[in-house]
Amino acid sequence: MANFTNEIKRDLVAFFPTTRAGSLAAMAAFLSTSGTLTDDGFEIVSENERVAEYFQRLAEGLGIQPQILEVTRDPKRKRDKLTFYCGGTSAEHILRETRSLREHLEEDEDAALCYLRAAFLGGGSCTLPRDGASTGYHLECVFFTQQRAEEFCNLLSGFELFGKLVARGDTFVAYVKSREAISDVLSVLGADHALKKLDAVSAARARSNNRNRIQNCMAGNADKAAIASAAQTVAVKQLQASGRLQTLPEQLRITALARLENPTLSLSELAELLGVSKGGLNHRMRRLMQLYGENTHD
Repeated sequence: MANFTNEIKRDLVAFFPTTRAGSLAAMAAFLSTSGTLTDDGFEIVSENERVAEYFQRLAEGLGIQPQILEVTRDPKRKRDKLTFYCGGTSAEHILRETRSLREHLEEDEDAALCYLRAAFLGGGSCTLPRDGASTGYHLECVFFTQQRAEEFCNLLSGFELFGKLVARGDTFVAYVKSREAISDVLSVLGADHALKKLDAVSAARARSNNRNRIQNCMAGNADKAAIASAAQTVAVKQLQASGRLQTLPEQLRITALARLENPTLSLSELAELLGVSKGGLNHRMRRLMQLYGENTHD
């Protein structure tokens, strides 16, 4: 659900770093998820307008003047992909600072949060289950190296959030899959509006699953009732063919004939037709089935 990914990013861009350490952490995350090193700097790619504006503001705050190198249109997603180029002495200096900062990220909670948020902005996505779809809850961040993906998971663990890691082609993906785990991640990152949407989707899915369970149960009970009615009809026909039906007590004979004339009625419907309780009718049916069993063994 691409729209849900955008809702998360819309929440996260509201958290702009307030310290240089936080800004460097966010820049380090962009480099890890959507950046490419060049001979004299780096390039950053973004497919989200809000994220592109966030990155531009971040770079300028660190003394870099990013240049838009390329704009391409994705006809399938109907969005522009922007490639920023950051070069020169200031960019090289920032690269050195981000490398030295990584060793201390776990010691600075604010900077760690800045990194986690920017990592999702640069390479994150989240899908929610849809009706009839086999896919479920899934949140991930894609990194260029295993080291950076492991770094992300380690930072998550500092907030008692636990991600898993998998290689996907030339990239490495840190992810969480359950609704509860995604809810915890969104809560820690401060994506409150997205969290409310997640809760709403989860509640609707729970209601849908409950309805399906009830319907399946009802269908199962209906199948059992149909099988029982068919078996009772067969038993009565056999008793009739053998001449045993005419010798039965009046209540059993009336019940047997009613079943024969109404083979598709449920036990409750047949009881109402005869003006007896369901329990009383059930007792009569058991007796008829018992007589049928005795008749087939004679």
